[in-house]
Amino acid sequence: MEVHIISRENIKPSSPTPQHLKIFKLSLLDQLICCPYAPIVFFYAMNDSTASHDLDIQERLALLKTSLSETLTRFYPFAGKMKDDLSIECNDEGAYYVETRVNCCVEEFLSQPDLMLLHEFLPCDLINTKELATAGACVTNIQINVFDCGGIAVGVCISHRIVDGAALSTFLKAWTSTVRGCDKKIYPNLFANSQLFPANDLWLRDTAMATWGCLFIKGNCITRRFVFDASAITTLKNQSTSSTVKNPTRVEAVSAFIWKYTMAASKDKNGSSSRPSLLTHLVNLRTRMVPPISDYSTGNLLWLAAAECSPNTYNPELHNLAAKMRRAISKFDGDFVKTLTSTQQGNAVMSESLKEMAEFGAKDEVDYFGFSSWCKFGFYENDFGWGKPVWVSSVGLSSQVFMNLVILVETKSGDGMEAWLTLDEKDMNILVSNPEFLRFASVDPSPLLI
Repeated sequence: MEVHIISRENIKPSSPTPQHLKIFKLSLLDQLICCPYAPIVFFYAMNDSTASHDLDIQERLALLKTSLSETLTRFYPFAGKMKDDLSIECNDEGAYYVETRVNCCVEEFLSQPDLMLLHEFLPCDLINTKELATAGACVTNIQINVFDCGGIAVGVCISHRIVDGAALSTFLKAWTSTVRGCDKKIYPNLFANSQLFPANDLWLRDTAMATWGCLFIKGNCITRRFVFDASAITTLKNQSTSSTVKNPTRVEAVSAFIWKYTMAASKDKNGSSSRPSLLTHLVNLRTRMVPPISDYSTGNLLWLAAAECSPNTYNPELHNLAAKMRRAISKFDGDFVKTLTSTQQGNAVMSESLKEMAEFGAKDEVDYFGFSSWCKFGFYENDFGWGKPVWVSSVGLSSQVFMNLVILVETKSGDGMEAWLTLDEKDMNILVSNPEFLRFASVDPSPLLI
């Protein structure tokens, strides 16, 4: 497969940003994020007749650009450039926009996708570039990839400093609804985050970087996809049920299952007794506030729920691990979030929480697993006017310094789940050779078959 760049340009907002809005302040929580972008790729099949194929493609591409321009007016910081770690310069230079041609059919690629080739569909080099999303970098980067068959892959890299999963979903909903000519426009709440969590310095970033530094691993990592169908998830939910967790969620059940077997793989690799393990799950604070704030609030309204499993309390049964996660996540109620928004108390709680994770992670032979869920964000509802995506993907990672990461994504049908695991290569080899794990998870199946 070859991806040829046809054009590069900047798509400017359809209306200029008012002078008094030229500097957009980031929030305190935006400093928590260590990765520069939130990359995602949407694959769309070509279902129209081939008679109007070429003309139809050109019309689609033109509409994508005009609708993006209109959408950027409402999301004006997305059309700017990173000024520094505290702000965005809303200079209306626009989104970096690339169009390519791919010399194969979309179904051919999706029959057995190479996770590392997914980078080819993105407008940013996430592998070789050492400094990303720094001062002067575009906030929004889009790549439109047209396959020989007329299928299209839309690659999106928006600065993680201004979007989490929910905020990314809001932008995509706004863009796709504009493409389709919907009467009701989606307007973001751009200021809720910085008003609730104002930032005047970089103390949280420095504290967070110290924490992440303790959780990085040296080795060779690899990313694999594991798909859990509806039947497997139902069984895992039943096995995760206990008096503490009477109705585990799909995310809790699948996370507990993955946590159990990644810990087991690490134990087998090291040929030792059980090792201490730390799991974190990103929690969306929007719905946990009292009263809840708009789902259309941009920024990173996230905090980390952390659960520990130490050798002296080691119990790998799913119901025990699910209960640990439930206890960690249940702390995020209205009172806790209210405490976070109180400047003095909140800063102390955030600092202490990160320091506790860093201290646990700094212990010898500790395994860390970071989970993030894209479920319930409606990514499969993003219709640019030619149908819903046949696949929504993350990307494969390859590095000698990395963190064990798990991204959970709903399947197109909505009743299954994909888990994108990035682990040490030796751990991964043990995991994919475990027949108990493979009873529930399919390894890298074609997205066309799920």
